[in-house]
Amino acid sequence: MRRFVTLAVLLLFTIPFGISISGCGKKTAVVYCNGGDTGPVVGQVSTITLLPRIYGISMNQGQIAQVSTPTATDCKGTSVTVSAYTYGVFDANGKATLNIADVVPSGTNAGKLCAGTWNRNSGAGIADYTTCNETDLSGEVYVVASGAGANSNPLPIFVHPKVASVILGNPTATADCSTSTDPSSNCCPLASQATVTADPYVGNACLSQGSTGQLVARAYDSAGANITCQVGHLTFAAQATTIVTIDENGVATAQQPGSTVITANLTQTGSSAGFFSTCPPTKISLTVPNVTSGTSSVSVDQNTTQPLSAVATDQYGTTLTGLTLDFVSTTPITVPVSTTGTVTPAFPGAAAITAFCQPPDCNTAPVNQIGLFGNGKPIASNDVNVTSPGTNSTLLWAGSTQSRYIYPVDFTNTALSAAVRLPYAPNSMVLSNDGTTMYMGTDTELMVFNASTNSLTSEFTNVAGKVLAISPDGTKIIISDPRKNLTYLYTSAGAITSTYGGVGVRAQFTQDNNTVYITMGTPDSSYNVTPNNQLLVYSSFTGWNQVSLTAPATDVAIAVPSVGAYLAGAATTARSYCSSTTIVGTPPDQSSITNVAYPLADTATIPTDRVAATNDGLHIIGATATAGGSLVDLGFSKGLPLADCPTTVAPDYFTANRGTSNTLPLGVTVSAITGVIATSDSAKAFITYTGSGSLPAYNPSTGVLSQVALTSGATAPVAAVPSADNTTLYVGTSGDNQIHLINTTTLVDDATKIIAPKLPLYNSNGTDSSTTYVTPNLIVQHPRKATS
Repeated sequence: MRRFVTLAVLLLFTIPFGISISGCGKKTAVVYCNGGDTGPVVGQVSTITLLPRIYGISMNQGQIAQVSTPTATDCKGTSVTVSAYTYGVFDANGKATLNIADVVPSGTNAGKLCAGTWNRNSGAGIADYTTCNETDLSGEVYVVASGAGANSNPLPIFVHPKVASVILGNPTATADCSTSTDPSSNCCPLASQATVTADPYVGNACLSQGSTGQLVARAYDSAGANITCQVGHLTFAAQATTIVTIDENGVATAQQPGSTVITANLTQTGSSAGFFSTCPPTKISLTVPNVTSGTSSVSVDQNTTQPLSAVATDQYGTTLTGLTLDFVSTTPITVPVSTTGTVTPAFPGAAAITAFCQPPDCNTAPVNQIGLFGNGKPIASNDVNVTSPGTNSTLLWAGSTQSRYIYPVDFTNTALSAAVRLPYAPNSMVLSNDGTTMYMGTDTELMVFNASTNSLTSEFTNVAGKVLAISPDGTKIIISDPRKNLTYLYTSAGAITSTYGGVGVRAQFTQDNNTVYITMGTPDSSYNVTPNNQLLVYSSFTGWNQVSLTAPATDVAIAVPSVGAYLAGAATTARSYCSSTTIVGTPPDQSSITNVAYPLADTATIPTDRVAATNDGLHIIGATATAGGSLVDLGFSKGLPLADCPTTVAPDYFTANRGTSNTLPLGVTVSAITGVIATSDSAKAFITYTGSGSLPAYNPSTGVLSQVALTSGATAPVAAVPSADNTTLYVGTSGDNQIHLINTTTLVDDATKIIAPKLPLYNSNGTDSSTTYVTPNLIVQHPRKATS
């Protein structure tokens, strides 16, 4: 602080630099500052100010800079115009000096600084003050501006060797900082700051929201010498001011969770000095206000609002405010949730609601800082299960991979619908959650169908293949094209957002629309795709990630909450959305931070061909055709791990929460499993397949597998979809090629309600058969208000 004491002394005396000369002329009324008849006059310059008056200007040896424009005021503080200023350089004793720094005294370039000496009287037509000659001298001098008979405050100029790096943080000092002047003692980084009350922030931990820390830094020259004592005052700026704000004294105040780059401003430029971390939540508690504490479920009538309360706390117990949380519903068709956490059921049904603090909206971090102090990773709340009682009607669409026709059914209309002819037979069919648009893939084009008018609206020839998944908000579509060996991220507006080399087999989006998991495969010469040992993940935060698996995966199911995904295969495995972080060294001087994305989190040595998750978060249900066909239930007594991510994700991260798995024979003749369909209320799970037999129906809460006898000559349930209110399962069956309606409570197939879509076979010669009908193996539905 001695340099600032010297500066204060300089401010107490005036350096004689110019003489004010008053000429003779017509006398005007004179107003004196003291209101009397002598002394300083109002309107004449009394004060000249150069900024920054305390912290001054830091310059590398040989550097050129410019003094800021002086401001002049009279004795009343009123601005006064000065026609021209002259400048001089002085040492701490007020003696003129030009060895350490020089200034252009007057003229066009007046106030231009040189960290050395300007050329003068060079001859040969070389103008003065055009070349800054480095003197290799370091030190602190002062510039004074004079004009209209007044002198400015002395402006400190710090000249030093060229700064090669600035590093945020101050190692533990081993010297007595009250007396030491040795730069290597690490005393100067603190001494170079203004006197503040905040504790130093040295980058070895995060700060809680609202806490303050004094930023300190070390400056080094190109030889690695600590020159912090010579460079003057450092100022700091945050790349993301939403994470931390910094005042002129370097006091940082933690704001929203996350990590951001800190720039140290020195020698007229800024350079990255390090990172600042505001502590992320370690727990988010999602509750229903005004209900019994600990209750995680609630019943809400249709069109009735039910707010939910989310309270986030960090590792120090600080309650965090102002967080941008993502509230997601597992069934947004029936039970949507607003961005503020208010549930308003649109139809009868059930859903699990979860709140996430996740990048890029919450707890963001630079890529090379992800995982340090928990920043850059997602945090999940507990889920709240919402049920909306009642029943609804249904709009149903049935198609087949062997027919060019699609059959719509409106259960509020007693009149039979007419089948709609398509240009091509679809190989896949998905419906947007709002029930307005259907996307059907073909080997030739993407067909877009208006579900409101039951008509084809668009044919996009720029993309072809199988439609694997659509995001819950209906804006993103995953399409896999084995002919071009590409997987597309497509938009509902008809544009390709991104592509990735490889062929997708199955895909599912997370409930927040931000991530999609895709199991991959290898096409043969006939473009038939065999699953391989690659998992492809697209995240709106990190882009595409390819994950190598130990064995091929045949299906994917997003966990509830969406803290990861389960994969079907020879063994049923899980991948966590928490990256596994390895930090080498001790912050803030760690040498590296590496992250493994989507690490292994569970392995069950039980084969599955297809998998599904229940909305209550307590079951992963799979089925396989091997060994005669079986069902497996991976039960979680307390759900999947929630809250903050661990630094390192262990291979048994999810396994530790599992109980004993339940494996049961399917009791039918199975050629291939085509689906595991769980109702949104988690009460039932049904298995569809090709082969022969009844419909297996599993009750997760009791662990009992029942058989639903199919009527009217049906040989196997090939495809199915439950109604939004979970009262009915619509099943496409082989044998009779019809749609059966199964009561999910009584598990009875009512033969009087069977629907015969009569989808004509699309012949290889390009004609539609008039006598042969095919199995409806593509079925989608959307709820509709029941008529009174």
